[in-house]
Amino acid sequence: MHIGSGTPVTHISQAYTDRVEVRGRDLCGQLMGRVSFTEYFHLLLTGEEPTDDQRFFLDLLLVAIAEHGMMPTNVAARMTLAAAPESLQGAVAAGILGAGPVLLGTSERCARLLEQAQREVESGQQPNAVAEKIARSVRDSGERLPGFGHPVHRPVDPRAERILELADARAVSGPHVLLARCLAEAVGSIWGKPLTMNVSMPIAAAMLDLGFSSSVVKAVPILARTAGLLAHLAEEQEHPIGFAMAAGAEEAVEYRRDREAREQ
Repeated sequence: MHIGSGTPVTHISQAYTDRVEVRGRDLCGQLMGRVSFTEYFHLLLTGEEPTDDQRFFLDLLLVAIAEHGMMPTNVAARMTLAAAPESLQGAVAAGILGAGPVLLGTSERCARLLEQAQREVESGQQPNAVAEKIARSVRDSGERLPGFGHPVHRPVDPRAERILELADARAVSGPHVLLARCLAEAVGSIWGKPLTMNVSMPIAAAMLDLGFSSSVVKAVPILARTAGLLAHLAEEQEHPIGFAMAAGAEEAVEYRRDREAREQ
C-alpha cells in the first residue's frame, strides 16, 4: 500500500504481538534492566540517548523540583483525594493542572526569555546590555520577570545556587547560564533591591546549554512534581489531612454578604 507524505506518523513507539519497540529499540531486550528511568525519559523525550552531562542534570533537576512542601499543587491534590478517595489519578491530575505561569510552568517562560536574549547576543550585542534592556523593559511595563522572586527563599534560592554551582563544576555553563547571571545583576540594579533568582531560571539555563529545546523544558517540573504528588497522596491515604485543609480554608476566609462587600 502506498503511503503518502501526508500520512500521520509517530516516532515514539509501537506495540506488536511479541514485542514493544520504543524509539527504534526493543523495550525488553535493549531497555528494561539496561537504562535508568532518567535515561529512558530522555530517550522518550528526544529520541536520543543522553550524554553523561544530560543524564546527570536531568537527575539533578528532577530531584531539585520534585518537592517543596505544602504548595498549592499538593494541597489541591490532597483535598481532591479526600473528596474522592478512589480517584488517585484524579488527585494527581488536580495537582498537575496547577502547573501554570506562576507555579512550575515558569521554567518554560524562562527558557523562551533566554532564547530571545541569546538571539540578540548572537546579533552582536553584549550579554549584560541585553539583560539590562530586558529587565528594564519588564520593570517599566509593571510586569514580573520570570525566574525572579520567591515567597520563601530570600535572598537566595538554595536550589538555584546548587544548580549553577554544579553547572560550573561540570563545565556545562554556557551562554544561557551567563545570561541568567547577567539578568540577576540587572534585576538587582534596576529594581533597586535584590530579587531572588528562583530555581526556574537555572533549570531553563542549564537545559538550554545542554542542548534541550525550550519546548521540552516544562516537562521536567511536571514529571518531577508528579513524583512529589504521589508521595503526598500516599501519605494522605495513611494520614489524611485534606479535610483539615478544607476546614482551615473555611476559618481563614471571612464570608461577607454582597451588600456589605460593596459598602466596604
